[in-house]
Amino acid sequence: MTPPTHTYSVLVVFTLFVVGALFLSVWAASYRDTTSDFYIGGGRLTSTRNGLALFGDYMSAAALLGNPGLLALNGYDGIPYVLGPAVAWTVIGLLVAERFHGTGRFTVGDSLADRLRPRSAHLAAGIATVVVCLMYLVAQLVAAGALAAPILGLHGATAERIVVVGLGSLMILYVIIGGMPATTMVQCFKAVIMLAGGTVAALMVLARFHWNPGALLSTAAHRSGHGDAFLRPGVSFGSATASKLDSLSLQLTMVLGAAGLPHLLMRINTVPTARDVRRSVRWATTLICLFALIGGVLGLGAAAVLGSHRIFTDSPSGNTAVLLLASEMGGSLLVTLVSCVAFATILAVVAGVTLTAATALAHDLYGGVIVRGATSQQRELVVARAAVLLIGVIATALSLFARDLSISFLIGLAFAVAASAILPALLYRLYWRGFTTRGANWSVYGGLLSCLLLIVLSPQVSGNSSALLPHADFAAFPLRNPGLVTVPFGFFLGWLGSVLDRR
Repeated sequence: MTPPTHTYSVLVVFTLFVVGALFLSVWAASYRDTTSDFYIGGGRLTSTRNGLALFGDYMSAAALLGNPGLLALNGYDGIPYVLGPAVAWTVIGLLVAERFHGTGRFTVGDSLADRLRPRSAHLAAGIATVVVCLMYLVAQLVAAGALAAPILGLHGATAERIVVVGLGSLMILYVIIGGMPATTMVQCFKAVIMLAGGTVAALMVLARFHWNPGALLSTAAHRSGHGDAFLRPGVSFGSATASKLDSLSLQLTMVLGAAGLPHLLMRINTVPTARDVRRSVRWATTLICLFALIGGVLGLGAAAVLGSHRIFTDSPSGNTAVLLLASEMGGSLLVTLVSCVAFATILAVVAGVTLTAATALAHDLYGGVIVRGATSQQRELVVARAAVLLIGVIATALSLFARDLSISFLIGLAFAVAASAILPALLYRLYWRGFTTRGANWSVYGGLLSCLLLIVLSPQVSGNSSALLPHADFAAFPLRNPGLVTVPFGFFLGWLGSVLDRR
C-alpha cells in the first residue's frame, strides 16, 4: 500500500536500522563464554533496561497494527483487543513474575524441575516451549512478509518469501552473535522507537480533532458506517451463542496465555533480585498501559479520518489501518517512521522467541533429558547456537508454506497452547505444595494434545469456505478457539494427576 514515492525513503531507513541493529548486537555481545550470559545476560540487567525489554518482548506488531485496525473496523468490539495486553499483563505481574524469579535458572523446565523429577519436568516443559515458540515465530514471520514487502515496494508471493527469508536470516544472525545481551539491546531500541512513533501519530490525531475526544468518537462512529452501534457491543460478534462463546474463549486465551509465554518468563530471570523484578514489572506495566491508550487513539483516528470502508477495502483484517492513517496525516515521513517501527517490532519479537526456543532445545531437551546435566557449559553453548540455527531454519521454512494461513489463527493457537499446557503446571508449581510430577505431565501433555485436537476439529480447519481445508468437513467442535475448554481441562488434569500420584 506504500506509494512509490515512499519506497526509497523506507528502504534507506530499513537498511540503516538493520546495520544499526547488527552493530548493537556485536557491541552488546558478552564475551564471557557461559550459558548464563548467553541465555539471560548473566542475570545482571538493570530493572529499567529489563522493563523496557519486557515491554518490547510483549508488544508485538499486532499491538501497533492489528489491534488498532480491529478497533477501527469493529468499534466497541475492538476494545478488548486494544486493552487486552494491559489486562493480560496484570496476570503476569500479580501472579507469576516475582514468584517465578527464584524458582529456576533459565527456563520453565528449570522451575518445574526444582521440585519435581528433573528429567520428566525438562522433557514436558521443553516440548511445550518449542511448540509454542514455533507457532509464534511462524505467525510473526508470515506477518513480516505480508507487511514489509508492500512497504518496500515489492509485490507478489515471491517478494513476500524473499522478505521472510531475509528476516529469518537476520534473526538467526542477531541471536547467534550475542544471545540475550544482544537481544535485549534490540528490544530496548525497538521499545523506544515504538513508543516515540506511536506517541507522535496519536498526538497528530488528537490535534486534528482539536484535542477533543468527544469529537473523535462521534466522527469515528459517523464514518464507520455503523452509526451509534459502533460505540456499542455487537458489531462483530453477533448474537449467536457460538459467536459469543468464541469471543469469550479468545479473550480468555489471550489474557491467560500471555502469562504462559516462555520468552516472557525467561526474561524475568535476567535481573538479579526480586526487588528488581518488581521494578521491571512496574516499568513494563506503565509502558504497556500507555501504549494501550495510544492504540485506542490510533484505531479511532483511523475510523474517523479514513472511514471503515476504505480500511476494509485495503485490508479486511484492518492490518494496514495505521499505515493508511500515517500516509493520510503525515505523508512520506510518517509512513517511513511507522513502517520502520513495525519492522523493528517484528524483528525484536522473533529474536527473543528464537532465543527461548533454542534455550529449550539446548538446556531442557539436550542438557536436562539427553545428557542429564552431564555436559560442560562450552558444549551446551555450542548446542545452543546450533539450536538457534535449527529453530530459525525450521520457522522460516514453515513460514514459506504458511503464507496463506490466518495470522490470527496461528497466534491464537500459540496462546491457547501456552494457556492450556504451560500456565496450569506453572501456577500449580508456584502455589500448590501438593503438585507432583504426574500432575505436571498430565497437565502439560494433556493441555497440548487437547488443544491441537480441538483445533483440528474446529471450523478453522474444515467445514466452511474460509477454513484451511474448505472442501473438507470434519468439524466436530463448534468453537474456533479451544481455550474455553482446554484451559480448564489443563488445570483439571494437573489436579487429578497430583491427587492420584501416591509419590
